[in-house]
Amino acid sequence: MIDAETTRASYRPNYITTLFVGESAPANGDFFYYGKNAMLRHMQRATEAVLGEGGDFLERFKGYGWYLDDLVLTPVDRLTPAERKAKCLAAGGSLRDRIAAYRPLAVVPVLISIKSIVEAAVAGAGSNAKIFCVPFPGMGQQTRFHNEMLKIIPQLPRNGIENVG
Repeated sequence: MIDAETTRASYRPNYITTLFVGESAPANGDFFYYGKNAMLRHMQRATEAVLGEGGDFLERFKGYGWYLDDLVLTPVDRLTPAERKAKCLAAGGSLRDRIAAYRPLAVVPVLISIKSIVEAAVAGAGSNAKIFCVPFPGMGQQTRFHNEMLKIIPQLPRNGIENVG
């Protein structure tokens, strides 16, 4: 299997309109861009409820100018809470640099606990991207994720639609 970062890069749009930021790819290899995983299903379900269905979802996601990157580029889900928090905090500078390179119009942390780190990275990048935050669709938060995504999707910039409201 191709490593997560190579696979992720293959789905990077030429121009990123909306940057989704997860905590990290999971240690079990159940990565968003590999397809057929819970995160992908929940993202697809919410997106299609607002924008309709059609074609390969990951290709449409890319076509919108949407991109999912992670705060930490190595899995943190099997670390102790203290180690996990330290890795997330330490990754803020790397995310800041990536945001400066991507220049998104909107940034969506997909986990409440990383919101402040992502906000600091956006500010540190000199970005004026609008920030939306949704809970991760796991551990009983699936309905909350879906409902929050339904609210923000119409506001998210995508190729051809750049009004962030």
